[in-house]
Amino acid sequence: METESEPYVRLATLRQLHRVVAELNTARSLADTLQTVVDGIVVGLGYELACVNLVRPDGDLVVAAFAGDPAAEALITGRVGSRASWERRLTMGENWDGLRFIPHTEGWVLMEDDVPQWHTDGPDPRFEDEWHPEDRLYAPMYASGGELLGVISVDRPRNGRRPGAWGREALQMYAFQAAIAISNARLRANMQRALVRLEREQQALRASEESFRQAFEYAPSGMAIAEMGGDQHGRLLRTNDALCRLLGRPASVLRRYSFSDLVHPEDIGTLLRTSAEGGRAELRLGRRDGTYVWVSLRNSVVADAADGPRFLLTHVEDIEERKRHELQLAHRASHDSLTGLPNSAELRARLGARLCRRPQSVRATAIEALDAAFEGRDGYDGHAAHGGHAAQGGHAGHDGHPVGAEAGGAGEHGFHPDGPDRYAGADPFEFPGAPPGPSDGPYDHHVHTVAPATDIDDGTKGLAVLFCDLDGFKSINDRFGHHTGDAVLIEVARRLTTGVRDGDTVARLGGDEFVVLADGLGAADAADLAVRLRNAIIPPIRVDGRAVRVGASFGIGWASCGMSADEVLRSADQRMYIEKRSRSKAHRRAG
Repeated sequence: METESEPYVRLATLRQLHRVVAELNTARSLADTLQTVVDGIVVGLGYELACVNLVRPDGDLVVAAFAGDPAAEALITGRVGSRASWERRLTMGENWDGLRFIPHTEGWVLMEDDVPQWHTDGPDPRFEDEWHPEDRLYAPMYASGGELLGVISVDRPRNGRRPGAWGREALQMYAFQAAIAISNARLRANMQRALVRLEREQQALRASEESFRQAFEYAPSGMAIAEMGGDQHGRLLRTNDALCRLLGRPASVLRRYSFSDLVHPEDIGTLLRTSAEGGRAELRLGRRDGTYVWVSLRNSVVADAADGPRFLLTHVEDIEERKRHELQLAHRASHDSLTGLPNSAELRARLGARLCRRPQSVRATAIEALDAAFEGRDGYDGHAAHGGHAAQGGHAGHDGHPVGAEAGGAGEHGFHPDGPDRYAGADPFEFPGAPPGPSDGPYDHHVHTVAPATDIDDGTKGLAVLFCDLDGFKSINDRFGHHTGDAVLIEVARRLTTGVRDGDTVARLGGDEFVVLADGLGAADAADLAVRLRNAIIPPIRVDGRAVRVGASFGIGWASCGMSADEVLRSADQRMYIEKRSRSKAHRRAG
């Protein structure tokens, strides 16, 4: 009996338990640990068969290791039993201090469930505590948090009897140590997988960094990495060789700058408006020699880590050649191909930029507008109050046109003597009598172009338009050919350009007609300029060793707001023909 030899049984069992538990800690992998668990039960705890059912991630239990019978091992290893069937088994039978014993008298109902099981043959027991072939004994294994790790199944004790108190305690202690060993093996396996994954990620990162470095360093166009955010936002951290060559500066010097330090002053607004994320801009960057180069900037944000600092990756492409071609095309479209002067379209564009559609003559002062608005109300006499002269309910403008109630029904600011509802819904700052234009409004920053009232210089300065027609050019062209005629036109263009100020415009309308725009001149100034230009044209022009001479007739017109560019040019053209007819043919042609 076990009770009679209990001290000896305990000592032998402890020795075996110590040895098999020590074996658990020598296994390296999870599979080795599981096999060591079942082998320890067969070798050290006195059972002929042992099996470990391990909980899978989906909750079901799989037969992970088997020991004691190769045929049974091949039959059930790897098979799966549902979690529900196992929970049913772990609540049946007798609870032996954490172990679960299901005697054959109750276990017959489990023959048809989905838990993998084996059948052993043997005679029916003759004693009360003798082991029956259909008895079942399970030792659940739990993790430190209380969740089920798996279940150890044992069968056929070698002594043929159900385990006593000490044998049960030994199996329970072994299951506890096995749970620790399995948890540690899983932890080691997870750590190994994590290390392998980390190593692969690091290798991929190193490969990616090397690929980025090579793409960055050896890119044919400029590349830069700049700080993003903080006090040093935009400071260049790294530049490639292509950008250094483009800007003529070494990388060590470029690290002292940001793009805002290098950009052309006129392009700083373009740079600041460029979005950091996916932004693109075309601007000029300064070279070491003081010149500027046109580039295209494209920005993208690169994060160093998930929550780490962010950097600005900028691609810098040299577009100097394209910009040069664009400027050449624009210049060809707006300039005469022979003389290089602005052509007719460019002349009209420059002239139209100075003109608005509201005539200056109908614009009233603030006091005149108030006088016009309140005139006729309760005997109010604004003219008398200001010492002005009466003009039939209004005021005479600079050119004698009435301004006020009769001129347009309201002053400049929309007041009307008939009441505030006269122009209900209209712009309160719109002058009803004036054509609409971009300069309309109370905050009109447009500087209106004013024409002198007469040909007598009264001190008024305006935009003079000098229409020039060459005299005697047709005969030169017919006599000596177009080559000589072209050379004469080129020289006349040069003399006209030399004779005007830097801000003035000399344009060629076509044929032998030129126009000069000179701002800020009075009537006498314009007449003097016409004389100087005529005298500059008169001297002989040498072409292919031959001296030819042309004269010039000038007509002086004045640009004024309310006129179109064509009207201004037509007025100057008419004055030119008047001046041409007033001079004899001999005087028109200088030589």
